[in-house]
Amino acid sequence: MVKFIKITLIEILEIIFIFVFVFLPIRLFIFEPFIVIGESMEPNFHNTDYLVICKICTKINPPQRGEVIVFKPPVDETKYYIKRVIALPEEEIEIKDNKIYIYSPKENKRFILEESYLKNKNFYLEDMDKIKLKEDEYFVMGDNREQSFDSRKWGPLKKDRITGKVLFRISFLGNLIKIIKFNNLG
Repeated sequence: MVKFIKITLIEILEIIFIFVFVFLPIRLFIFEPFIVIGESMEPNFHNTDYLVICKICTKINPPQRGEVIVFKPPVDETKYYIKRVIALPEEEIEIKDNKIYIYSPKENKRFILEESYLKNKNFYLEDMDKIKLKEDEYFVMGDNREQSFDSRKWGPLKKDRITGKVLFRISFLGNLIKIIKFNNLG
């Protein structure tokens, strides 16, 4: 009986050790699961899609235009949002005549944003005056532009509010499960 208790106690300690020194650091510092709530990223992300984000990725390689990120918005500290990066730090963004114009000082050019990830481009974008982003700011928007509460309403997103980049999502569409990988880690 004493031997059984000793073996059981050792097994419990092994499980606690694995949890504290393996699983917990991975969950806290590297990967984190999220569930999409709402329609602001449709048709690419749907309500109840399961996401896995890479938290350390944004520390190694800052978010790039077109990538999908999860963050705490400046309007509500208790929630997480998922949006797409549209403009990068120190760029200027303007919305005019249903087009998104970006001026990149690094490339020294102004261009109209091409968004191949948007399947439906028949939406209306309200004009927005130029916004100059600071060195630690991003401009983010939902893919469902008419239903998204994003940087157009609450302004630029500070880099320190970004939780991570979406690595992949698991979508439960009927009985079909789709796993879709996002964002190159390289």
